Amino acid sequence: MGDEDREALLSRNTKFTRCISHAQDELQSFRSYLRWMCVDQSNVWTACLSWSMFILFAIVVPAVSHFLLACSTCDSKHSRPFDVVVQLSLSSVATLSFVCLSSFVRKYGLRRFLFFDKLVDESETVRNGYTGQLNRALKLLSVFVVPCFVAESAYKIWWYASGASQIPFLGNVYVSDTVACIMELCSWLYRTALIFLVCILFRLICYLQILRLQDFASVFQVDSDVESVLSEHLRIRRHLRIISHRYRAFILWALILITGSQFASLLITTKSSADVNIYKAGELALCSITLLTGLMILMRSATKITHKAQSVTCLAAKWHVCATLESFEGADGETPRAPVDNGLVFPMGAGEESDGEEAGDEEDDLDNNKLIPSYAYSTISFQKRQALVTYFENNRAGITVFGFTLDRTTLHTIFGIELSLVLWLLGKTIGIS
Repeated sequence: MGDEDREALLSRNTKFTRCISHAQDELQSFRSYLRWMCVDQSNVWTACLSWSMFILFAIVVPAVSHFLLACSTCDSKHSRPFDVVVQLSLSSVATLSFVCLSSFVRKYGLRRFLFFDKLVDESETVRNGYTGQLNRALKLLSVFVVPCFVAESAYKIWWYASGASQIPFLGNVYVSDTVACIMELCSWLYRTALIFLVCILFRLICYLQILRLQDFASVFQVDSDVESVLSEHLRIRRHLRIISHRYRAFILWALILITGSQFASLLITTKSSADVNIYKAGELALCSITLLTGLMILMRSATKITHKAQSVTCLAAKWHVCATLESFEGADGETPRAPVDNGLVFPMGAGEESDGEEAGDEEDDLDNNKLIPSYAYSTISFQKRQALVTYFENNRAGITVFGFTLDRTTLHTIFGIELSLVLWLLGKTIGIS
């Protein structure tokens, strides 16, 4: 066996070792969190426990709470006329999240689902950035879950403490109310954490693709060849298609369920006979905020990665223009190659530097007004650059849902449709036109 074959074999073994899951790898905290959330289905025992906890906290407890604690004889502050919408909304989206997450982990495994098996092919910058974002993911999850849970806990403790004599109970009033309050809070925490977990995982996967696109953009700053640029872009597009295929059903159903929940909430709160105050509708408002926040995480992550992917087209076009202007010295049909130097195509004056400082963080890191250094195109002819730009223009990457690209235009369209339906519903119920 030659030295080249031996090196290739060692390289393959290294990649294979990188993909193996072990107890102390980067995903240790995530695996611990999944076990505590009872969504770990790595074996038969944990799968049975996971489904049992889901049925208990997402179906049984909300149903028992609604039918046994309806409290029809309670005073105006303790009646719950909007409880059915709250329970159905949270349970339906939590069920969608649990089914999708269970399917993802069971089918792909956690490492493969989070693309950790592909990090061996990435640069050190991408690996470090993605690992750091993974470590921040659980903190970000707590940022969304904890405030909602604190607000719900304050409401439930007040509701049980101030209405103990009116709330149905079994046996000792204090023990039964304490148990019922704890079970309801656990159910709320379980469902909201489950919803936000799937949204945060989608955001995490999209962040990896953003890091890869930023790393990919550096090929226009160095002496690269068209074949390597095209190969890397095809690999990124393939991963974006994989993400779109895995999450398309979840995104579509989440949009349908959350939109239906908001319309139901709007319809029952705008009836002429509806008595809306903080005591009755506070839990409904908290439920709406929770669901809309989760939907916002999904849409923002999808539109951001789509915008970054499409910014590559603008970057490639600018790179091609700068190279053409610099190297266009002959008219014999073949564009001469530009000389290698470290300057810019055009010298940047003081006014342009001032504009760049004023732009600050408002500029996109891929689609900006900075010129491309001339050494980036020193070995690529006009025909190859033109073919590459044409490819980018006709193969725009991004997150799609059954063929519809989730970009800013789509987001604006969804917002326009939702606003139109809301205004129509308000016009039919309370006379707003």
